[in-house]
Amino acid sequence: MKILCVIDSLGSGGAQRQLVELGKGFKKQNHDVTFLIYHNINFFRSELEEEKIEVILVDESNFLKRILGVKKSISNLKPDVILSFLEGPNFICEVIGLLPRKWKLIVGERSANPKIYTSWKLKFYRIFHLSANQVVCNSFCNQKILTEVNPLISKSKNQVIYNLIDHKKWLPLEEKNIPSGKFRITVAASHQYLKNSIGLIEAIHGLSMDYKNKIQIDWYGDESPDNSFIEAQDLVRKYRLEDTIKFHPAAKDICSKYSIADAVGLFSFYEGFPNAICEAMMMGKVVVCSGVSDISIVLDHCSNLVFDPNHVTSIQKALKNLMRLKDQELVRIGEENRRIALNLFEKEKIVSDYLKLMIA
Repeated sequence: MKILCVIDSLGSGGAQRQLVELGKGFKKQNHDVTFLIYHNINFFRSELEEEKIEVILVDESNFLKRILGVKKSISNLKPDVILSFLEGPNFICEVIGLLPRKWKLIVGERSANPKIYTSWKLKFYRIFHLSANQVVCNSFCNQKILTEVNPLISKSKNQVIYNLIDHKKWLPLEEKNIPSGKFRITVAASHQYLKNSIGLIEAIHGLSMDYKNKIQIDWYGDESPDNSFIEAQDLVRKYRLEDTIKFHPAAKDICSKYSIADAVGLFSFYEGFPNAICEAMMMGKVVVCSGVSDISIVLDHCSNLVFDPNHVTSIQKALKNLMRLKDQELVRIGEENRRIALNLFEKEKIVSDYLKLMIA
């Protein structure tokens, strides 16, 4: 089967990581896989090149010319199936798909942005999902939002498939990493307001010195066009938390960063379904996380580590609960996280689920 994967770029984002992993999984199953992007950002490109997966760049800043460029590439490639992720690529493929076609279109709906309810633009994008053969949401929360925004999408066309995680890559340490000295929390998230670094900084600033002296945050992520990173740095300096909260560039080897952490954190206001939490769970790590997407369901066994990102006191409470855990409790929760991750996110299962939709 000839599969074309379409996304805006090969940047370091979660959607890009997921599509790259899916593409590699399809290739392993002996399918002919090609990627198409329209922004020349190549964080994950080397991974595709290692698997001998071709990447087509449609380098057009003009939106109409971009659509025509993508259409021309599709016509030349003649895929059996197109799998696209993110609003822009989905919209482009769905518009092209309104014309007579022989290829099947599957679009990934990965946003739980609450603005979908009020933004005419975001609603408009989702009207075009009617052009797709299948819409795949990566959480039940996301599916609920989509159903409310576009009730015309039939249940048979609207599936939920969770994010995939390679259990062979994201392995637990043989010796459990019991915290000593400072409690180390790793965050893997780009710097955007929605990732809520400000809320985390305010929460730590408000902790008593006993807790504040015990905690260390290492945040790995790229800067974005907004001012969130600058504001976060300024606030860290204002509160003199430079030794407590440290910002680092996005890391390709984030697995190694998780391995030396005592827990993995996510503080976002909303997410489709967070890769970082899936990966940490697969490694048997304890996670402290905002109650976004399906997190409250998946982490039901440790609900006192799930918080409301809109309230600093809720973040503080979860951090305190985390640091109060005894060594045996950290191990137990980590093992349960690993068991759940193997059941829900295992790579071969997720790749198989997508392939079943493609051949149906």
